[in-house]
Amino acid sequence: MFRCLLNLILGALLPTVAMAAGDPHRVPDTLAQRLQACTVCHGQEGRATNAGYFPRIAGKPAGYLYHQLLHFRDGRRNNAGMSFLLDHMSDAYLRDIATHFAGLDLPYPPPLPPAAGPADLARGEQLVRQGDPARGLPACVACHGASMTGVTPAVPGLLGLPRDYLIGQLGAWQTGLRQAFAPDCMARIARAMAPQDISAVASWLAWQPVLVPAHPQAALPAPMPMECGLTPPARGGRP
Repeated sequence: MFRCLLNLILGALLPTVAMAAGDPHRVPDTLAQRLQACTVCHGQEGRATNAGYFPRIAGKPAGYLYHQLLHFRDGRRNNAGMSFLLDHMSDAYLRDIATHFAGLDLPYPPPLPPAAGPADLARGEQLVRQGDPARGLPACVACHGASMTGVTPAVPGLLGLPRDYLIGQLGAWQTGLRQAFAPDCMARIARAMAPQDISAVASWLAWQPVLVPAHPQAALPAPMPMECGLTPPARGGRP
């Protein structure tokens, strides 16, 4: 994490230092160049990998990415490195960052072999596609889209993410380490899931190939099954 911080600081300073020195080969002072440090953790151009803990950010809906940056900056998501990086950034700059990564259309790698047995994978698929109405668990596809590539403007895709990352995020919602704008529907859903449900869902999702094209859906065919705080309440943000 500290390597990421150092790279971001150096990436921001290099263009200024080079111009002051009159270097004809100076690094261009562009948003894409400044965000190169993000790729140390999130992978080349934000594409990440399908293993490990860092999520792919390339191609996610801009509204989703923007709101996650707000959550990190304002303490609703718990990650000291991300919070430190974003602490003094304005809402407008965070929106520029989100728009940049949302606009990247990059291929996904093939999925890794499944990390669960047939029974667990079948249970994971059932929860993703049908949910468990008896326990108040809606189907994942009811909010994240039938192709599970997300829905504009602010619902993320679930495919192409590492199993460990998915398990970690559902666990963070269960414990309150990750929060969203109220009403926090994902916290409610995660707390209704048993540990074996979380493992099954994460294993099945991580095993799925990503369809091409993998763009977020424009809209859902029906209203979400519960109210979700996808956008911040109306109030003034940082300029």
